[in-house]
Amino acid sequence: MMAPDRFEPPEWRAAFSNDELNALHAECFGHAQGRHDWWGQVTRFSLGWACMRRSRRLAGFVNLAWDGGVHAFILDTMVEPSLRRGGLATQLVREAVSQARAAGCEWVHVDFEPQLGPFYFDACGFTPAEAAGLIRLQ
Repeated sequence: MMAPDRFEPPEWRAAFSNDELNALHAECFGHAQGRHDWWGQVTRFSLGWACMRRSRRLAGFVNLAWDGGVHAFILDTMVEPSLRRGGLATQLVREAVSQARAAGCEWVHVDFEPQLGPFYFDACGFTPAEAAGLIRLQ
């Protein structure tokens, strides 16, 4: 049995339940727990995802969506708030980037709020992009 302070390494395309990912998302993004069909979404639209567990409990997640070709997109990077700043999210993103490379992708994109710049640029190795655009639909 794993010690309580030990984490399993990120597992690519690992099984998870919608309930546990909905709970993690609510905790990470500060909203009520929803009933989103994460499993249906990632198995249909994603190149893959990485899960990290602590004593069998889902503690981290990242989704790697893609265009079916050479572009992949980091989405929904989550680590349980009490476990942040310990390198777990970096491990998750590195696993996703490694898997994108193995799948033949040429680019991994990520969008984020300004305060997350040091994480994505410094810890994960992304570089700033020249320009991007966004249309808010809701």
